[in-house]
Amino acid sequence: MQQPRDFSMAGAVDLGARQAAAKRREQASQADGSGAASGFVFEVTDATFNTDVVARSQSAPVIVDLWAEWCEPCKQLGPVLERLANEAAGDWLLAKVDVDANPQLAAALQVQSIPMVVAVIGGQLVDGFLGALPEPQVQQWINQILQVADQLGMPARVRQEAATSDEADASEAGVGQSGAASTAPQGGPGGPGSPGPIGPAGPGGPPGAGEMLGDQRFEAVQDAMDAGDFDTAATTLEQVLADSPGHPVAKAWLAQVELVRRVNSYDRAKVNRSATEHPDDPDAQAKAADLELANGQVQESFDRLLGVFQRTAGDEREKVRKHLLELFDVLPPRDPRVTKARSKLSSLLF
Repeated sequence: MQQPRDFSMAGAVDLGARQAAAKRREQASQADGSGAASGFVFEVTDATFNTDVVARSQSAPVIVDLWAEWCEPCKQLGPVLERLANEAAGDWLLAKVDVDANPQLAAALQVQSIPMVVAVIGGQLVDGFLGALPEPQVQQWINQILQVADQLGMPARVRQEAATSDEADASEAGVGQSGAASTAPQGGPGGPGSPGPIGPAGPGGPPGAGEMLGDQRFEAVQDAMDAGDFDTAATTLEQVLADSPGHPVAKAWLAQVELVRRVNSYDRAKVNRSATEHPDDPDAQAKAADLELANGQVQESFDRLLGVFQRTAGDEREKVRKHLLELFDVLPPRDPRVTKARSKLSSLLF
């Protein structure tokens, strides 16, 4: 199930594919005479994913359909998802991603085959499915996604109201513009100002729908975070972990809560000054890395600590390693930045 990072991706852009996709959208608009997509179904690009998917997922689940014009199974599944989204009338939203026109986003989501469907709830990526499943199986999966949304305090009425007012809110807040927007979720598991990172999910990563159900304490955690009561949120999550050691949801949320608590206690100017003056001080650099991660500067945070790890030894080196591992827990394990940093850490260890 972001968590906060800037999803405007660097790298080569296939302009030809983008132009072809734009032409298809124009033709589709002319064909239906509406000139606009359904409010519940919309196309997403590399530049707009953060604002159109991550931001909207704080109020309602966003199901992401990754497809391509040449993909025949995509043509079977796409209309089914679109019809179900319109019938849901805002209970959940459908974001369509043309992988040919948006190669950077496809790479970030680790798309290996299409059609590929995932969901984003409260800024977190939830595993979905591959291939054109029969409609009953698609609906069953969507029902699980809605159960997760309920568990996270997004009742259907609220989701529908949020969807109908989304365009007005977006225009006021700048959401949906191609420029950068705040990637920090305002009401997700991490609460106001938390990192809530998003990244590709997988085994051991952000949980599937079934893993998150059945424990009302997550709702209590959400309420505590909304109220800014980080101590209660942390205590509740620790209780969940005591009952279910290694619970993926509780572990990820606790890592986010602990980061928020630490960052809220920092004097940012003092932390930045200390980090500059003491480049090899594990404590000073750990605090600076916390601030970077909370601000969505994931790569900078990891690189900072990896550099300190490389320059230190003994107890100081071990302190840096442990802190880096704690920060890894804030993001999904299969997030490519975590994978890259873990690989770098391993190479420095051995």
